[in-house]
Amino acid sequence: MENKEFQPYVPADKVMPEFTVVSIVLGAILAIVFGGANAYLGLRVGMTVSASIPAAVISMGIIRKILHRDSILENNMVQTIGSAGESVAAGAIFTLPALFMWAKEGLCATPSLIEIGLIALCGGVLGTLMMIPLRSALIVKEHGTLAYPEGQACAEVLIAGEEGGAKASTVFSGLGIAAVYKFVTDGLKIFPSEITYDISAYKGAGVGIDVLPALAGVGYICGAKVSSYLFAGGVLGWLVIMPLMVLFGGESVLFPVTDMTINELVAQNGVSALWSNYLRYIGAGAVACGGVLSLIKSLPLIVRTFRDSMKAYGKGRTASSLRTEQDIPMPFVLLGVLVIAVVLWLFPAIPLNFFTALIVIIFGFFFATVSSRMVGLIGSSNNPVSGMVIATLLISTMLLKSTGSTGIEGMTAAIVIGGVICVIAAIAGDTSQDLKTGFLVGATPKKQQMGEIIGVVVSSIAIGGILYLLSMAWGGYGSNDLPAPQAILMKMIVEGVMGGNLPWNLVFAGVFIAIVIEILGIPVLPFSIGLYLPIYLSVPMMLGGALRWVLEKRKYASDKEKNNVVQSGVLYSSGLIAGEGIVGILLAVFAVIPMGASNVGEFINISGIFSIGQIGGLIVFALLLVTIYLFATKDQKKSK
Repeated sequence: MENKEFQPYVPADKVMPEFTVVSIVLGAILAIVFGGANAYLGLRVGMTVSASIPAAVISMGIIRKILHRDSILENNMVQTIGSAGESVAAGAIFTLPALFMWAKEGLCATPSLIEIGLIALCGGVLGTLMMIPLRSALIVKEHGTLAYPEGQACAEVLIAGEEGGAKASTVFSGLGIAAVYKFVTDGLKIFPSEITYDISAYKGAGVGIDVLPALAGVGYICGAKVSSYLFAGGVLGWLVIMPLMVLFGGESVLFPVTDMTINELVAQNGVSALWSNYLRYIGAGAVACGGVLSLIKSLPLIVRTFRDSMKAYGKGRTASSLRTEQDIPMPFVLLGVLVIAVVLWLFPAIPLNFFTALIVIIFGFFFATVSSRMVGLIGSSNNPVSGMVIATLLISTMLLKSTGSTGIEGMTAAIVIGGVICVIAAIAGDTSQDLKTGFLVGATPKKQQMGEIIGVVVSSIAIGGILYLLSMAWGGYGSNDLPAPQAILMKMIVEGVMGGNLPWNLVFAGVFIAIVIEILGIPVLPFSIGLYLPIYLSVPMMLGGALRWVLEKRKYASDKEKNNVVQSGVLYSSGLIAGEGIVGILLAVFAVIPMGASNVGEFINISGIFSIGQIGGLIVFALLLVTIYLFATKDQKKSK
């Protein structure tokens, strides 16, 4: 029921600067920055992180301390626009790299910048528009029932605005340190960013670590539990399954490798070849099963959400004169959805027809509704977007195949449908969290919704260039540097349904591993992602998570002091992720700029002149973990 007694931080009858040139420009810049950083991160580890709180604290640091402006609503607008970049990036990188991989295989043309931008734009605008009619039912009437955890946390940060300068400096410190670190390791190459070791006494087993700041930051933000699930999946794959492959099948020739035995494959290419050729199919089956299981467990909620939203649509709402209750008018919402549907159907750059465009609108509305409510209950970080996309791809690919759209044309259409749906679900969840923040601080919903669309437009323009740069600079998608785990999974699902050419025994082994994990009560998706990814990625995340566990277990004078320490670490870690992502994109630019016979990326490589080697890299990474601890506890030390 509607909470009529709730009063936002800024009363409805008070007007403050909100939708200003400053907030739009700063928000647009942050949308591109966090969109690029999350694109790079997601293509490496298959996960993205929320940009709302880092965007909010950076906004407060710039607007309050540098520009000397004082409006909480202006700061809220910046984080609304800025956080859209992360969601657009997540939707794009989980699906669209499949088109690049098919192009590399010679099956289709490489997607153009216009095609990528339009797919992201259509999905983002649809996700925002489809959320607007749900705001009153989910944000207002169920205030107190639906928590929207990230939205509430962001509101608390904004309301504690007098601390904004200190918090912003923590984010910027992490950003600067990670930027220098990334440039030293992957630019100058003074030490290798990936340290690996094949265990000769335990054939088929291997360990390693990517000594990169973003991975430590992700581990800290996720915490010890989630990081340990990821690490456990890696241990099962690299220290149990792969050695068993060598033990029982070392002399066997196993598809998809048809020209050498498993022992010969390991001898020629190292233990990691077992991961790339076999283990990742097992991991893909586990991730797919985990996504479907999460969707099945959410079915009662999905049905109830869909039913309740239909009732809300049926009742309709009269326009309110209160500033805090004004949405973009419904005629504009319906017109916008119609225009996007026509663009999907008729625009030559998007390979969809009337039937597939209709699938997008139907699935999009359904999953936007589901996503909006689910993030209110379990938060954006736990929103099973990949499960929704897997379900969409399975159904849409089967429909396309049954209607005669087969081969590469049918597969590209399925991926485009999945890409639009993925962006819709991610943006609908992000918009919900932002509108919850706005509801608590007293923002104008209509202006926030316009800001979200601006963030989508800016991010969609940038994401195509970012995908091209990363692909050209890091050896293409599916390489060791850019595993693109989610996109490879989506590609495999489409190919498997359309052509039946998957090593199904390996895939089903992963499915049943996921079922066992579910029976044991362990969260399936993080464990499965750990099984799918190289162990080199889960080890640094485990170390970051363990560091947060140490900080949480220390003795504190109060719960407030403990929360401040942990959250300072979160802000610093967010800066680490952003800093590495920005320099990762910068190095990608260097890698494709010609300079005579070489390029700028090769020119700045000084590893032949000076290098501290793998041991030095481990020491530097240990020092990086120490900086997380120091920045997390610095305010506590000052107060003492």
